[in-house]
Amino acid sequence: MTTALRNIAIIAHVDHGKTTLIDVLLKESGMFRDNQKTGERMMDSDDIERERGITILAKVTSLVWKDVRINIVDTPGHADFGGEVERILHMVDGVIVLVDASEGPMPQTKFVVSKALKMGLKPIVAINKIDKHDQRADEVLDEVFDLFANLDANEDQLDFPVLYGSAKQGWMSLSSDGSSKDGMDALFDMVLDRVEAPKVEEGEFRMLATTIQSDNFLGRILSGLVVSGSIEPNMPIKVLSRDGKVIETGRVSKVLAFRGLERTPIDKAEAGDIVSIAGLQKATVADTLCAPSVKIPLDAQPIDPPTLSMTFRVNSSPFAGTEGSKVQSRVIRERLFSEAQGNVALKVQEAEDADAFVVSGRGELMLSVLIEKMRREGFELGVGRPKVVFRTNENGQRLEPVEEITIDVDEEYSGAVVQKITERKGELLDMRASGVGRTRLMFHAPTRGLIGYQSELMSDTRGTAIFNRVFHEYAPYKGDIAMRHTGVLISNGVGNAVAFALWNLEDRGPMMVEPGTKIYRGMIVGEHTRGNDLEVNVLKGKTLTNMRSSGKDDAVKLTTPMKMSLEAALSYISDEELVEVTPKSIRLRKMILDPIERKRAMRAKAS
Repeated sequence: MTTALRNIAIIAHVDHGKTTLIDVLLKESGMFRDNQKTGERMMDSDDIERERGITILAKVTSLVWKDVRINIVDTPGHADFGGEVERILHMVDGVIVLVDASEGPMPQTKFVVSKALKMGLKPIVAINKIDKHDQRADEVLDEVFDLFANLDANEDQLDFPVLYGSAKQGWMSLSSDGSSKDGMDALFDMVLDRVEAPKVEEGEFRMLATTIQSDNFLGRILSGLVVSGSIEPNMPIKVLSRDGKVIETGRVSKVLAFRGLERTPIDKAEAGDIVSIAGLQKATVADTLCAPSVKIPLDAQPIDPPTLSMTFRVNSSPFAGTEGSKVQSRVIRERLFSEAQGNVALKVQEAEDADAFVVSGRGELMLSVLIEKMRREGFELGVGRPKVVFRTNENGQRLEPVEEITIDVDEEYSGAVVQKITERKGELLDMRASGVGRTRLMFHAPTRGLIGYQSELMSDTRGTAIFNRVFHEYAPYKGDIAMRHTGVLISNGVGNAVAFALWNLEDRGPMMVEPGTKIYRGMIVGEHTRGNDLEVNVLKGKTLTNMRSSGKDDAVKLTTPMKMSLEAALSYISDEELVEVTPKSIRLRKMILDPIERKRAMRAKAS
């Protein structure tokens, strides 16, 4: 047993402060010089992570406290990235459950904690943001205990230690009335006392690949926990799949250890440590890296299945290739299959159409992040409406994914929320106060009914609602659900949108484009106030005569157009529509651009 190591993960809901906590731990442990310049949220290295304030990729850092090296894994807080969470939990021997002193344990906390408790990991509860004016630490502690009890925690796990503090102010204490003078000593000491040293197995080198990254110089870099033996550069190695087949053999080119925020080459890695290995060409996540004589692979943690799929198509609009550099189906295919290699929660399949691919994942956020990454890399895509992944049980019954939803909302809007969720086949589970004038609503609702609901929720509650969701189970199909109730306004020509035309069309519904926007035939330019689609001309300017000049009555005042984010656009479109995604633009369009062909296809579908 290795005594000079501790491996822990930090579990928290989105925006409960875990990445900020890791920043403070690194500084407190002396990983940086006193005069060294450091930024905020240092572990969020990805551009999208920094912009959205969420952790998408699991990352490892390490520090030394009282001659003990502590490997810390920063886990994603959103359930859509649960594939990351499940893979890393087998690497650690304890978890810090970080909970907001005001919001309490949230759905994503429940999701990850349930995984950790089933694996027998001992939790340390840290109640963060104790300095908030609406903190309710005692109530939150009771909620955490109830959560653990409901998740069938054993007696040892229920006897968890509790810390109170403020990661932003840089302190954690055994009592809620501590101060910044306490620093992080209590948390460090708790980890050394509560978390066991890694359990090392006998035998030759074995390691389960947990995460994969690509490096321009080193190629594939596979990270994981060394379960047994040791590994050195230039050692012969082989890779076993989950069913025991040999995938490849080779030699280790580099062994890299996590030291602070950097990966550092080391001469030897011992069992119990979390390291990265370079030099392999085919190995991927959930494979076992081992010595040549090993024949039995390590058990891989099961991954919850994808619940949502989207069709990624080659961009076929008239503007294809004008804004992006990567437009061919071959390039898109390589990029998608490369992503699927490192993300076991993602599935990519060839569609019947040679220029389309079906991509399945854990939720809208996960897939939209992938699309956002691709557009920043120069890709152009046409993306279809998200669809749920159905199953059939042994009795032939159709099953669909159901999610547990938690919505915190002002009391005055709770009735409207309950009504809308009920219309989408949701069932109300619980309604309770969650602060002054706030109500917490909990539902079970089919994933199918939640597509596109978040933007509607924000509109119904004047932007005051906090919406969280997590996969619950596959349940019997709940019947038809009425989705978008309005039609769209479709351009009947090609050119640049004209202010006068947009102004004349405002009584038809809100517009989605502004004057000067490039328009093509079949592109969606607005929302119709009625349930049918309508072809409109947004290119027609004001006719000038001797009696009417381009005077002051030509200065029209337009209502601000609807600006769609990528997630909002994906959830807004119907099955006959696409979102055109390029590095510069997000456009909505009909799948069939020609109106005559579109009507012919609708008649054929109806018959």
